[in-house]
Amino acid sequence: MFPLSGATPRLWLPPPVSATEQGLPMSRTNAPATTDAPPKVDSPLTHGLKQRHLSMIALGGVIGAGLFVGSGAGIAAAGPSIVLAYGISGALVMLVMRMLGEMSAANPASGSFSVHAERAIGPWAGFTAGWSFWVLLCVAVGLEGIGAAKIVTGWLPGTPEWAWVALFMLVFTATNLAAVKNFGEFEFWFAALKVAAITLFLVLGLLAIFGVLPDTSAPGTSNLTGEGGFLPNGSEGLVLGLLASVFAYGGLETVTIAAAESEKPVQGVARAVRTAMWRIAVFYIGSMAVIVTLVPWNDKTVVEKGPYVAALDHMGIAHAGQIMEVIVLVALLSAMNANIYGASRMAYSLVDRDQGPKALGRISGGVPRVAVLCSSVFGFGCVLLSYWRPDDVFPWLLNMIGAVILVVWIFIAVSQLLLRRRTEREAPQTLVVKMWLYPGLTWVALAAMAAIFVLMARQSDTRDQLLATGVMTVVLAVLGYARQRMKARQAA
Repeated sequence: MFPLSGATPRLWLPPPVSATEQGLPMSRTNAPATTDAPPKVDSPLTHGLKQRHLSMIALGGVIGAGLFVGSGAGIAAAGPSIVLAYGISGALVMLVMRMLGEMSAANPASGSFSVHAERAIGPWAGFTAGWSFWVLLCVAVGLEGIGAAKIVTGWLPGTPEWAWVALFMLVFTATNLAAVKNFGEFEFWFAALKVAAITLFLVLGLLAIFGVLPDTSAPGTSNLTGEGGFLPNGSEGLVLGLLASVFAYGGLETVTIAAAESEKPVQGVARAVRTAMWRIAVFYIGSMAVIVTLVPWNDKTVVEKGPYVAALDHMGIAHAGQIMEVIVLVALLSAMNANIYGASRMAYSLVDRDQGPKALGRISGGVPRVAVLCSSVFGFGCVLLSYWRPDDVFPWLLNMIGAVILVVWIFIAVSQLLLRRRTEREAPQTLVVKMWLYPGLTWVALAAMAAIFVLMARQSDTRDQLLATGVMTVVLAVLGYARQRMKARQAA
């Protein structure tokens, strides 16, 4: 898509920064043993997130509204093979998280993969990855605000939707303007509710599968092999399910951003990454298996009401729809909170590395408050566009962010491929998390990402997303490369 060659010249990087200057405790995992140190980041930020905050952010970060609602379209397309689709995409996400965890444990930073891309590939790569992710998060904040407002106006008809969006934006902007521990507390309880809800769903689902629940009989494999079999729509249906499942995993990266402001950044990242496998297996693949075992894949309620509501209705759980609406609302509000946080920290990190307007880098009380406000305003602007220009500008904006997460994953994989050898040579003691079977599995992940791009290009409904994301990525890459060349000439 764009050139990736060329190691980072010395003139692009500031002098090495000690662990003390970065605000990190000196230990064997972050001692300044490398001469190719990362750019100075995060020193003015506080370390107000406790380990319990980080653990729950990691646990609840994989449970989003896309899982509760969006998975219905994937089931309708793939049938029972949606379990296989989520398994394949989940395996890819595990590899990406392992690569990101390796780099983030060695060098915790609020810029996360943007910082790693800058070190590995060059400033243009950090610029491109960082600002594209910032746009993705800001637009997502607007989408989540709209979704949450629609749920509340359904409960309170006659109340204006925009007023609820404004209220949610004000609450979470205020939360993020305060000390980072407030963000951590909100996310802790949001995540706890989501984890409790999906755990209860899985327990009830297993009881229903075995015919233990009252008024239920064990379905056996009838829904998995009947109605067209495990692959009712063939490989094409599996491909559509795969594409739907890939983008449901977005948001896992936030934990590596938050880890930089935790009490023990290195240990926090390592623990989150090491538990990613069972979290993905249980919450995503496990719940999909429960749903398609209990409910026929072509049941209209799977799409109309959502797969979880359809499964709860099948189990005879009273008020299933209302229960799921509350859970989806919590998931949306949690995502709003996390995305404002992630966007503000990414913007701050970019500015701290001289990759954006200086005003965004102002710190007050250990919080980048100008970056928080700008990220929130952009998100609210997306909401206004959904009202003012619902037929042209807003759909274009949605298409523009459609494949950003894949672009970010590619930067992560390429960065890890380049940084691993450098770290083994210069600071091997910082590799407290290691990518499995390096470099083989890194190349496998890159090949899988390329295959997903090809699959997206083949589908008419995802082709526009691919094109719009590609245009935005190329524009950012050109801007970033131009800035890099200009600074190189000035330094010379």
